[in-house]
Amino acid sequence: MSEVRLRPMRLADLPAVMRMEEELFAPDTWTASMYRDELSRTDTRSYLVAVDGADVVGYAGLIAYDDEAHVATIGVTGSRQGEGLGALLLDTLLAEADRRSPAVLLEVRADNEVAQGLYRRRGFAEIGRRPRYYQPSNTDAVVMRRERPAGAPHDRERTP
Repeated sequence: MSEVRLRPMRLADLPAVMRMEEELFAPDTWTASMYRDELSRTDTRSYLVAVDGADVVGYAGLIAYDDEAHVATIGVTGSRQGEGLGALLLDTLLAEADRRSPAVLLEVRADNEVAQGLYRRRGFAEIGRRPRYYQPSNTDAVVMRRERPAGAPHDRERTP
């Protein structure tokens, strides 16, 4: 993982992100137009990609308001899973969330136990379920929440 770096997601990254969406989340994928809309909302959105050389190997997104943040998406291409890239992306989102909001929420597929384990290790706890949340597969979502750790730096302004 030493060659992987994180940077802000750009419109030019969308073809690679959409390939990973299909690989990881079909049939419940986001569309390219959804990502374009998200990337245009720079006041409340923060999207990252993990790149190895010229290759996008992971991505993640955060929606953050003063009262609450939401992990919108996170994914790592299958051939690079198990290398800690998901944790790196999540930790980066959580640092931004902690600066901006007192709590972070996320939804995760009920059948994705690996991701749920990562979220629990980062302080998330299950607070509910959303039946048939992921469409069109009708898969339930587990709703998880994490409070900002005591002593974590925070402010009401977005940091670069």
